[in-house]
Amino acid sequence: MSGVVTTTAAPVLTTDRVTSYGWKALAGSVVGYSMDGFDMLIVGFMLAGISADLGFTNAQAGSLVTWTLTGAVAGGVVFGVLSDHYGRIRVLTWTILVFATFTGLCAFARGYWDLAAYRLLAGLGLGGEFGIGMALAAEAWPASKRARASSYVALGWQSGVLLAALLTPRLLPLISWRGMFLVGLLPAIVAFVVRRTLHEPEIFVSKHAAETENSFRLLVKNGKTFRTTLGIAVVCAVQNFSYYGIMIWMPSYLAKDLGFSLTKSGIWTSVTVLGMVLGISMFGQLADRIGRKPVFVLYSVAAACTVLLYSRVTGANELLWVGGIMGVSVNHMAGIGALLSEAYPTAARATAQNLLFNLGRAVGPLVVGALVSRFSFRAALALLASVFLLEIIAAVFLIPELKGRPLE
Repeated sequence: MSGVVTTTAAPVLTTDRVTSYGWKALAGSVVGYSMDGFDMLIVGFMLAGISADLGFTNAQAGSLVTWTLTGAVAGGVVFGVLSDHYGRIRVLTWTILVFATFTGLCAFARGYWDLAAYRLLAGLGLGGEFGIGMALAAEAWPASKRARASSYVALGWQSGVLLAALLTPRLLPLISWRGMFLVGLLPAIVAFVVRRTLHEPEIFVSKHAAETENSFRLLVKNGKTFRTTLGIAVVCAVQNFSYYGIMIWMPSYLAKDLGFSLTKSGIWTSVTVLGMVLGISMFGQLADRIGRKPVFVLYSVAAACTVLLYSRVTGANELLWVGGIMGVSVNHMAGIGALLSEAYPTAARATAQNLLFNLGRAVGPLVVGALVSRFSFRAALALLASVFLLEIIAAVFLIPELKGRPLE
């Protein structure tokens, strides 16, 4: 590929020591991804208020999430390709500007169609964050700590979600949903400032000039690569199906079906998120020590069991503790980020991250939403438990072990 990129490069990684550039690159990726998590969860909490103020039907309110995720899928693909062409830092900055501009405009929406348009366009920027941030962190950290770096980026999302779960019930009654959209700009501003201090990873600068092949073609260049791509696509679909299905619909389930207050729903959701924080941290450590494949299998088995258990309990105390335990095993973003970074060359790394992950992101909420509408949230959770079997099959038979593999 050809394209204009910055000529300044980070130093080459020659040891297992994490350089100062590696920490700065990680910080930029974490803050950017926390911005995405914060935005996605506050929308779920605000749907009732938005509907009341603008006269939305339930279908219109629910579709705001769909519009956002549709934009995220499109933005993930577009910005992933642009990142492999023009550079990680430059395109990450573009995604932040797009996200911030249209998130801010959401605060001034007057009806369904302008708000839907703003959510779609904000989703474009949101969709680029995961893959480019993961690629940047992987390229800036040594191979022996790559899964841990991916887990730290994934924790950025959880920190944003946790912040939203704790702050939204307290701020929403004071500043309304319009004010909450303006609050959502703050992580974007911080991320923009951090990114302005970074330059491109050395591996991108050194390999960019030599790479000429189409980034999409590199994902299926031979039978082995195609099999790996298929396996990772299955894992991404399962992960998004479970994560978004649980996190988007859990606050509504706790409030409407079980009669929890807004504050109580936020606390119970936060405990599940804290479980995810612990699980992601453990995943990165274990994957760097014993390998990616066995940890995926271990987590998938645990997730199937705990999701099924959560669907069977209704008591407040049981839901609190089982939700936290379920959170430990259901989120595999640390492993997905490491796999996607290691399975593809530099010329296709961000394309692979955003294409495969964001295609999965489009599936979960739609299917779970349809099941919730037709049956119940508990029935949808029971289906989610069985879906983890697909992840086990993909991890065992389709995805190679990539622990410690040098980046191409």
